[in-house]
Amino acid sequence: MTVLPDDGLSLAAEFPDATHEQWQRLVEGVLRKSGKDVSGEAAEDALSTKLEDGLITRPLYTAPETAEETGFPGFAPFIRGGSPAGGAAAGWDVRQRYVGNDPVRVNEAVLTDLENGVTSLWLSLGGGPGGLPVDALPRALDGVYLDLAPVSLDAGAEYADAGRALLRLYAERRVAPEAARASLGADPLGHEARTGEVLDLAGAVGLAREAAAHWPGVRTLLVDALPYHEAGGSAAEELGLSLATGVAYLRALTEGAATDGAPTAEGPTAEGLGVDAALGQLEFRYAATADQFLTIAKFRAARRLWARIAEACGAPDAGAQRQHAVTSPVMMTRRDPWVNMLRTTVACMAAGVGGADSVTVLPFDHELGLPDAFARRIARNTSTILLEESHLARVIDPAGGSYYVEQLTDELAHAAWEFFQTIEKAGGLAAALRSGLVADRLAATWAERSKRLAKRREPITGVSEFPLLSEKPLDREPAPAGPTGGLPRVRRDEAYEALRARSDAHLAATGNRPRIFLAALGPAAAHTARATFAANLFQAGGVEPVHDPVSVDPATAAEAYAASGADGMAVLCSSDALYEEQAEAVAAALRAAGATTVFLAGKPGTSAGAVDEYVFAGCDAVAVLSSVLDRMGVSS
Repeated sequence: MTVLPDDGLSLAAEFPDATHEQWQRLVEGVLRKSGKDVSGEAAEDALSTKLEDGLITRPLYTAPETAEETGFPGFAPFIRGGSPAGGAAAGWDVRQRYVGNDPVRVNEAVLTDLENGVTSLWLSLGGGPGGLPVDALPRALDGVYLDLAPVSLDAGAEYADAGRALLRLYAERRVAPEAARASLGADPLGHEARTGEVLDLAGAVGLAREAAAHWPGVRTLLVDALPYHEAGGSAAEELGLSLATGVAYLRALTEGAATDGAPTAEGPTAEGLGVDAALGQLEFRYAATADQFLTIAKFRAARRLWARIAEACGAPDAGAQRQHAVTSPVMMTRRDPWVNMLRTTVACMAAGVGGADSVTVLPFDHELGLPDAFARRIARNTSTILLEESHLARVIDPAGGSYYVEQLTDELAHAAWEFFQTIEKAGGLAAALRSGLVADRLAATWAERSKRLAKRREPITGVSEFPLLSEKPLDREPAPAGPTGGLPRVRRDEAYEALRARSDAHLAATGNRPRIFLAALGPAAAHTARATFAANLFQAGGVEPVHDPVSVDPATAAEAYAASGADGMAVLCSSDALYEEQAEAVAAALRAAGATTVFLAGKPGTSAGAVDEYVFAGCDAVAVLSSVLDRMGVSS
């Protein structure tokens, strides 16, 4: 840190320090003008935002509100990073994902990516989704310098065969044991969460002992939190379940390592690994979302929580969590997929700033099928631009010291720890999965989030906000189906996608999309805001708004509606003042022309009796649109 010399000048020295109470009084004055007569903490609460897990984002954070001491990068509790150098040396590992059962095509993609910025490989094998045959691994990695490019495997139930195949390949290609860097991807509990299939931990333990004894840079067990994220889990639930998984694996790895039954920090024994060695066998995988601050806090909190586990096991210095970030599949959309580039860029940035060791950016067309060369290029270049042009990795823990981030990290860690304790009280993760506790908890969380999505409180650009009905769909080769039988997989756009699919089918069958007439009253200044709102709302369900002519009145409304081709629906759009003057007459004219339902864009109760229904900010858009399509005769 550069220390400036004391030149005897102090900025703003003549002004007294402002206090939190003074700021609160200013807030009270502003709120009072808007009709809210609140004071003190209540005034601050009025400007706060509630998040999942009971977290609250407040409008102002100051130094006294920050969490406890965060320590230094590379030292317990590892909040600021798992390495003393942070990302200053080379940045995060750029890890690309590969699916498909053709080893030649996979090899071509691997070599292209490695030549253009990718630094490690994530391969699906055997029982993984769309995996290569295990015996095709050598062909898929032909021409790859295995001492330079770390490999991460995803083989589902076949993790043992796949892991040993990779270790044999290292030996055959004479890779020095200390140069081999890999994650063998053994995750029996994650596989159970995905498929409902129970796997014995013994195979993973045996593979881990082999790796610990001969391959010091290879990690065997993966703690994959993506199944819980993809089932609708919150950030705290994702963290809590990853802790429960990690603890279950630690217990299995260290079983019998000490004669008194307590884990020790020594190396491997005939019965089990020491705690240090066992901790070194784990890698954690988390989702990175476009909620940048929550993602930053999640990766920082995850390291803090795992450090607490390591401390409780007697190995505090070995508690640096190895983290792999994957941009969230839940946030990816099928409509207007180009916006996914923005989502994954923010998510990648947040994961990197949060201190993730490896980052996988899913291609923007991930939800449409197998990515093309352009999509793969954009995915890998996302990290390259952030690293080489934005220089994000040149600062260790760039979010550290932000009062908001520090407080959010602390609150998220406490919420996750509480859920982790709930899982442990239920008998551990395996018992919680099999009893339905995990599924029920995640389903409840997703149900609440679905309400926000339906009401567009959580907008989805290109889907629930600013949809484009004339968009031409991208054509992609279908991706292999993922595993099923366990926890469900959800997507933010799923409710709107179902509505749009109904509209697409109607278009294919009739040559037209379902239509609604926008009856705009008065000049543009009076109706533009609500006409734009209504158009966005109905297009989110695949209903085409007809806004021609731009403005109508009681004398022209019937003719305009008849010419619109609308399917029995119209919506009035204007100011409250013009509604009072014209709504009743225009609605009557629309009904006379054949409209069976007349909506009004505005708060319920406006021009009561003149219209049938209302659409407004905060209404249940999914319910409204589903009902509209039903009444238009658009089959589901």
